[in-house]
Amino acid sequence: MTTPKRIIKETERLVAEKVPGISAVPHDDNVRYFDVKIDGPSQSPYEGGVFNLELFLPDDYPMTPPKIRFLTKIYHPNIDRLGRICLDVLKSNWSPALQIRTILLSIQALLGAPNPDDPLANDVAQKWKEDEKAAIETARQWTQQHAKA
Repeated sequence: MTTPKRIIKETERLVAEKVPGISAVPHDDNVRYFDVKIDGPSQSPYEGGVFNLELFLPDDYPMTPPKIRFLTKIYHPNIDRLGRICLDVLKSNWSPALQIRTILLSIQALLGAPNPDDPLANDVAQKWKEDEKAAIETARQWTQQHAKA
């Protein structure tokens, strides 16, 4: 089975035009699987952390969004214990016009701006709403423990 031109072009662009704080490297044996690293944004509780994710492009990509999840443990209201991500562009707001780099930038932005009003991890969102300072401190601690470069 040949690799679609779209995937080849996106992969080439990801390699050629590096995105600050983000790397996405396709597996040698399957160009639909990527190892992703995202640096925690500055001025966020995730600053200083490097988060590992896995990204998979389904057979019907770009008609359906990529499958992405965090492998690094993270304390975030929009990311659950399994690493699944609650992000509109990965679900209802997906468009074939979006690209891998756009999605990764959206995930990096989500790290900088958690949204407890649209949670995937309800317990974390609850804590974020009740005591934001304590939740941010927990997020910092988890980043130190689990996401150190």
